[in-house]
Amino acid sequence: MQIIQPQQRDALEACPYLPERQKQFEYFLAGHLSQQELSHVLAEGWRKFGIYYFKPACPGCRQCIPLRVPTGRFAPSRSQRRIQRRILRRNAHLRVRFAPLRFSDRAFAIYRDHSRQRFDLEPSLEDFLHGFYLPSCPGLQSEIYLDDELVAVGFLDRGTDALSSVYFCFDTRYAHLNLGTYGALQEIAYARQLGLSYYYLGYFVPGCASMAYKDLFRPRQHFDWGSQLWAEVEDSPDLGK
Repeated sequence: MQIIQPQQRDALEACPYLPERQKQFEYFLAGHLSQQELSHVLAEGWRKFGIYYFKPACPGCRQCIPLRVPTGRFAPSRSQRRIQRRILRRNAHLRVRFAPLRFSDRAFAIYRDHSRQRFDLEPSLEDFLHGFYLPSCPGLQSEIYLDDELVAVGFLDRGTDALSSVYFCFDTRYAHLNLGTYGALQEIAYARQLGLSYYYLGYFVPGCASMAYKDLFRPRQHFDWGSQLWAEVEDSPDLGK
């Protein structure tokens, strides 16, 4: 691991997930992590964009919960199976491809459209390249094509025992296809195909509507910031929705 800048904390800002909260990240900058080093930092609750590795250090709040799916035991919920069937039934020419990280104008166009329409943000090409294409650790991308047109792209990091979803975006003209959920299911299946034990799905924030879909991924494990241990999430009545 090449440490570029040691651990420190950034400034307090408004929380994007929960109202009337503030967020603060502890972070470090590093490049050229090995698969083993990446698995280690993921298992400790860190996330990353490019060379920026971060975890929440918000005063008085620990609602950002690291989430991972044990790939060998994962089974799609009824709603997830319905999404898969509907997509494949109505879109016979849909295909998924996993490939090395590679920049394309189309991938950036999808990311820019997704950022504008979903989050009202105007991303720059520089931020896109720094966030997803700097060689900070072993990575790859998932690509979803419809009639040979790229319509969604996911950015993944690979450790010795896991795939980690860094970000997934889609052309919002196809929002009705539920490509976010479909892409995550395909990435879990690919991790299992590679013989990897876990698929990291980022942070789950209870009470945040934009992250509610993550509650349907079962079985899954949550990281406890206090004990520094992973624990299985108990089944709930809405498991089969």
